[in-house]
Amino acid sequence: MSTGALLRRATAGATALRGGRVRRLTPYQVFGLLFWLLMTLAYWRVPPCCEAGLHAAAVARLRAGLTDTAVSPYVLAQGALARLTGLTGWLLLRVSGPLNLLVLLTGLGRLVRVLTPRAWAPVLALGFLSVLWGTRPAWGGGSLALLPLTGSLGYPSAFALGLTFWAWALTGARARDLRRVRYVGPSGLRSLSGYAALGLLYGTVALVDPVTGVGAAAGAVAFAAGWQRGWRAAVWGRWALLCTVTAAALAFGTHARVLPPEAHGWYAGPGEWAGQCWLALLGLPALWLRARRAGGAPVRGAVGPGAWRDPLVLLFAMECLVLACGRLAGLLGLVLLAPQCALAVELAAERPWCGWRRVLGWAAAGGVCVGFLAAQAGAVVPRSVDPVGFVQPPRWPSYDWAARHIGPGEPVATDGYYAVRLLPGYGIALADGHDHRPRVRWLLLTRQERLPAGAVVVDWSRRTGEVLARLTRTGDASPVPPVTRSVTR
Repeated sequence: MSTGALLRRATAGATALRGGRVRRLTPYQVFGLLFWLLMTLAYWRVPPCCEAGLHAAAVARLRAGLTDTAVSPYVLAQGALARLTGLTGWLLLRVSGPLNLLVLLTGLGRLVRVLTPRAWAPVLALGFLSVLWGTRPAWGGGSLALLPLTGSLGYPSAFALGLTFWAWALTGARARDLRRVRYVGPSGLRSLSGYAALGLLYGTVALVDPVTGVGAAAGAVAFAAGWQRGWRAAVWGRWALLCTVTAAALAFGTHARVLPPEAHGWYAGPGEWAGQCWLALLGLPALWLRARRAGGAPVRGAVGPGAWRDPLVLLFAMECLVLACGRLAGLLGLVLLAPQCALAVELAAERPWCGWRRVLGWAAAGGVCVGFLAAQAGAVVPRSVDPVGFVQPPRWPSYDWAARHIGPGEPVATDGYYAVRLLPGYGIALADGHDHRPRVRWLLLTRQERLPAGAVVVDWSRRTGEVLARLTRTGDASPVPPVTRSVTR
């Protein structure tokens, strides 16, 4: 027996088998778990609204075996799970929310760790991405803002955003190439299979949500151009392989009709955007500091010609260009990610801080407080305990009361604002009020619509005043004229 073995001190306790080392939770793991629990509960307490009916309807069609429309791989997976488990589209949306949030949080943590090894940087990035927006709520998917997450967490855009974070983290790791890898090629570079898998990941993002896919592609260019050094034939070949696999995935998705409808987003004017995201501009000084360091400017306050070598600076420029040219409002979250992450990296530096960093820290703390109280607090503060009247998520009515009377696939004639957006999620077909097809047997009338002759009231909603009526004579689906008085009950 060697002398070293005889002199080795034994480690007592439960950690003896692991050599005395205990793996502690990182700050991001602790706060990320708390964020996941809080937002999962917030997402479950808000009733489905907005586009939730469209997503639930797509799952319901796949569950019923109807595949005549093009759907994304995300919806295909949900449809397969619905057929295996018997879950409805609404329940799958509820289940998908926490899973999408897990992908988002792990992807964000991995991306920030690629940018900096500072332990508190991911925690600050999570706080800034969820609160540091503006004083007016920015509805829609494609972001980590608290209030929109309560409604969009189960959407494909949330899953695509999480995959985008993972793709950018992996792209940055390969472009920077600072970590030791186990297997490298003859040229000393990473294996080709990793680049092919990364290309498949980008293709999946584009198939799941084309708008996010456009932003993900711009980010890939930013990280590759900002950090990649030594551009030689082998390097060019690896990035070309990534692009080829991405294009092949998109071509296969188009051929197999695994592609959502044509992507477009609601485009707001600069004035409206200013109220939704002006607090995120507090990260621009941090972004300017990164550009100055990357550029190596000799003059104090100047930015050198090599400023574009910083990936966050290039990411901000690329996403702004895509947003301006494509007029896609779903990219606003990716545009603001660069200044928000740059601010988190700067404020995660060890103390003592210099004067400008202290000023930046106080400004960020004030912005977080203003953004949370003005636009995001309603996501986590229920209306019942709201002391000041925060902006709350929309609470649309439920149509469970009507769906229990209508069979799957049966058409309903209605023109109610909420009904036409939520009823398809129950597997119910919609018929126009002027549809005279004999199979139209159900009418969903609003308060201002009169009960036609030959119709019998089946049920009604106490909240909205809507009435579900069944036509007693086949084919009596004449247009329903609006009147000023409510339906007599």
